[in-house]
Amino acid sequence: MPKILIVEDDVPFGTMLKTFLSKRGYEAELCFSGNDALKLISKSEFNLVLTDVRLPDNDGLDILKEVKSNNPSTQVIVMTSYAEISMAVQAMKDGAFDYVSKPFRPESILQTIENALDTEVVEQKIPKKRTTKTKEEKVDNSAQYIKGVSDASRKLNDYIELVAPTNMSVLITGESGTGKENVAKSIHRQSKRKDAPFIAVDCGAIPKEIASSEFFGHIKGSFTGAINDKTGHFKAANGGTLFLDEIGNLSYELQVQLLRALQERRIKPVGSNKEIEVDIRVVTATNEDLSQAVKDGEFREDLYHRLNEFSVKVPSLKDRKEDLMLFADHFLEEANTELEKEVVGFTDDAVEAFKNYSWPGNLRELKNMVKRAVLLTQDKLIPMKVLPHEIATAEKSEEDYGLFKNKNEEKLILEALEKTGGNKSKAARMLSIDRKTLYNKLKQYDIKL
Repeated sequence: MPKILIVEDDVPFGTMLKTFLSKRGYEAELCFSGNDALKLISKSEFNLVLTDVRLPDNDGLDILKEVKSNNPSTQVIVMTSYAEISMAVQAMKDGAFDYVSKPFRPESILQTIENALDTEVVEQKIPKKRTTKTKEEKVDNSAQYIKGVSDASRKLNDYIELVAPTNMSVLITGESGTGKENVAKSIHRQSKRKDAPFIAVDCGAIPKEIASSEFFGHIKGSFTGAINDKTGHFKAANGGTLFLDEIGNLSYELQVQLLRALQERRIKPVGSNKEIEVDIRVVTATNEDLSQAVKDGEFREDLYHRLNEFSVKVPSLKDRKEDLMLFADHFLEEANTELEKEVVGFTDDAVEAFKNYSWPGNLRELKNMVKRAVLLTQDKLIPMKVLPHEIATAEKSEEDYGLFKNKNEEKLILEALEKTGGNKSKAARMLSIDRKTLYNKLKQYDIKL
């Protein structure tokens, strides 16, 4: 029976977690302070420690370090709030298996606990140093999917977990640079095809003249220049996932061929009379409005419905500001590894500039900016002076819901309430005011829910 230590100063919540885990076959022990946790850790061995990152006498990072010092095979999951994302990132760097954002339902953490207990931890005799990664590990790290903790990210993650185990075709939409390919990879990694190939194709980069050969392959001598047989993307992805990025760029002729291949699950290489059976799952992505392209006659309606069995919209970075520094820290680690540097973070001024900027290029822009800043930085922290001018001089947007800095506060209140589904506590946090002030404003503007 796995043994779990819960460290939580919120007595009712901690008690609920203990009861929940005990009913599911775990031996759960509960304490309410960091000192009590450290005493228990020194006396007993636990398979997993679930700790709040903020405690009245200590913090979860100290507990994490003590756990890993005493027994490196013990997994640690930290519980954090939106305001403590930087601590959660540091916990991951220090060896935590994962973090969960509060508030959460006990059911939602069960899978994370099971994954942690199923993961073997290799004890290290020397201090962890991330600069010793192999080339292959660097590639894997760059392909990591960062879940995020904002409401928009949670909804996205729920959709991914829901559709991944199925064989449904998925259409991923979203602005350029939002990470649609990483979402596609995450769907593949969580699917039953995870051990089979994932083949990514940029539809906008394939010349029209050779598109059929690229997708379906060709045989030697089938056309001028075909000096060897060629395996197309469909056959290369057989058994796995074929990801078609910017699907809206396909020519009408190729749309017809693609529709037939998806319907029949058979392809015919250029110049061949033999059909080849393929078993693939198709995931597509676009930053265009395909439904409008269908209305305009630029995209086949039957193909659209074939590809859009389930749709996932990737939110823009401005709609997931709670995730901003989480992504920035991840890109910082990537840049350190690639550039062989040891920058440890960002100055407070730089963080504030990040939050004020609108990020029209989304994650792609953020990643490029962090990499450039790491290259230019001579100190341990990235300062304002190395940031691009448009970021360093950005002023807080009215869309950031700063009340009393905008004349139309009634509209801001209504928009915040709409975005949070009428949740007053969340709306108050979004507006950067307390609940009492929000209630007074609701009364002032006669807003009834």
